[in-house]
Amino acid sequence: MRLDLLLLPGYGNSSPGHWQGHWAGLYENSSRVLQEDWETPDLSAWMARLEGALANGSHPALLVAHSRGCALAVHWAARRKASGEGFGRVRGLLLVAPPDLDAPDFPGAIKGDFSPLPRRALGLRTILAASRNDPYCGFARAEEMARLWEAEFVDVGARGHINALSGLGEWPEGRALLERLAVRAQAPLAQEEGTA
Repeated sequence: MRLDLLLLPGYGNSSPGHWQGHWAGLYENSSRVLQEDWETPDLSAWMARLEGALANGSHPALLVAHSRGCALAVHWAARRKASGEGFGRVRGLLLVAPPDLDAPDFPGAIKGDFSPLPRRALGLRTILAASRNDPYCGFARAEEMARLWEAEFVDVGARGHINALSGLGEWPEGRALLERLAVRAQAPLAQEEGTA
């Protein structure tokens, strides 16, 4: 069974060299959810783009989010769960380096209406990967978010914000997490381009 990957970048979109960009080239079944405005945080607008991307496919999917993309993913899941409409084709979430948008000192111009973050179980298979020296989220706070959302928590060591500046390339460790989530979603990832 095919499993689509919807890549949810964060603030400013993923810069060149980001693992999400590498994965877009590695997995033929991946697509990036593009936002009209990457700098101005408007949850309703970002949510509409995600809903549109989900409506354009029919295969089961995983949301693969980084930074503020994680906030988008958890808001989407929480709203879907609360409304009782279900999660459609989404089978799981991979949340990488979610920022602590609820921290009092987090810049308001960046968090916008993405705060407060949901504080309940999301109802979807979820893996949260956090770095011990992420400048946008303390490690203990990342653990707390994982508990609140009932996500599997993964300590990736000191990797900064787990972005292009972290020098991860294709980030094999992250790909292993993605594979684990796909197995739990009971659907294998599509074959990579160029492989037999």
